[in-house]
Amino acid sequence: MGDTVNLNTFRKAKARAEKKARADANAVKFGQTKEQKALEKARAEMAARELAAHRRETDGSEQ
Repeated sequence: MGDTVNLNTFRKAKARAEKKARADANAVKFGQTKEQKALEKARAEMAARELAAHRRETDGSEQ
């Protein structure tokens, strides 16, 4: 006779595998890697700094 199998453990393992497969599919479809997110953040910060550098400083009397 074969080994006994805990059906509860088997069911939970199957659910975990399905959830991981769904998460992997969504990551490919919608996600970005950590490096891509960091690069995008750095580019946005650089653009904000460049924009701030080109702003005129006013003393408040030119309105």
